[in-house]
Amino acid sequence: MFYLTEVEDHIRVDPKLFGLPTVEAIDKQLEETYIDHYDKELGKVVKVIEVLGIGEGVIIPGDGAAYYSTKFKLLIWKPDLQEIVYGVIAEITDFGAFIDIGVMRGMIHISQTMDDYVSFSKANSLLGKSSKRALKQGDLCLARVVAISHKGDDPKIGLTMRQPGLGKLEWIKEDQAKKEKAAKIAAKAIDKEAKSAKGGKKKK
Repeated sequence: MFYLTEVEDHIRVDPKLFGLPTVEAIDKQLEETYIDHYDKELGKVVKVIEVLGIGEGVIIPGDGAAYYSTKFKLLIWKPDLQEIVYGVIAEITDFGAFIDIGVMRGMIHISQTMDDYVSFSKANSLLGKSSKRALKQGDLCLARVVAISHKGDDPKIGLTMRQPGLGKLEWIKEDQAKKEKAAKIAAKAIDKEAKSAKGGKKKK
């Protein structure tokens, strides 16, 4: 989920930026420092939105850089358990698929790609045995976050598409069309039964 958050930190401004106005120098340093930054508590930094306040600068002997107590606003994305995410299949493997969800990449185990027995095909796709549905690179999908691991520099995000309303967008549309068709057939049957019962009462 995307969030706007305010952060206060001591920003180290590299000497190469000393010729710029302080606000511009700190803005550039923030972009450089926080680009692709991930923190377990904070989330993944998407963009530095604006600098809100700058304190007095301090130069530490032997360092050469200037340090400023700075307050700034960040746009971040933090994965939440049970969150539904939209993305595109980036890679297919024999054990599942990797999906780009904009800011990060998640992984869908082969058993979680669809409600079917799934195998890896020679055409580099995941194929459902009964449904004949195929998942391949470039497919647009909806998935749910079911696991988050913070081991290593970046989190590992586990996803599933084995729930109603999830999966490849084409599958979702197909399932919805089937439900609507079944609902219409059921409504007609109920209406026919009601008319038949009404007609039977009149004969009496």
